[in-house]
Amino acid sequence: MADEHPMMAGSATVFVVSDMAASLVYYRDVLGFEVTFEYGQPASYACLCRDEVALHLLASAATKRLPGQGGLCIFVTDVDKIHAEVTGRGARAINRPEDRDYGMRDFDVVDADGNQLTFGMGIPEPG
Repeated sequence: MADEHPMMAGSATVFVVSDMAASLVYYRDVLGFEVTFEYGQPASYACLCRDEVALHLLASAATKRLPGQGGLCIFVTDVDKIHAEVTGRGARAINRPEDRDYGMRDFDVVDADGNQLTFGMGIPEPG
């Protein structure tokens, strides 16, 4: 048992944001994440989850890192339905779902700081 390889059991992307309250509203009400944890008064750190995806937000006042430099690719089961859902609630989409030459159908949204989320799914190879 001592030689067992240690397993990595999960991860969460951390986006730095300039306005925590507004960011929480955007990720909760527009992108459909649930706020599962907030730290500080006012909040300087927050955890959000949607299905199997965890995302953390860090207030720019609490770090030397700059807001808007984050990126995350989220794999979904139906990219067109996700696009319709989030854009219907006001997501800042920078493109529409499209089949890409790298084998994915995806689209991108950004938050107010410019952190980018790509939602995508594999496309079947022509056969």
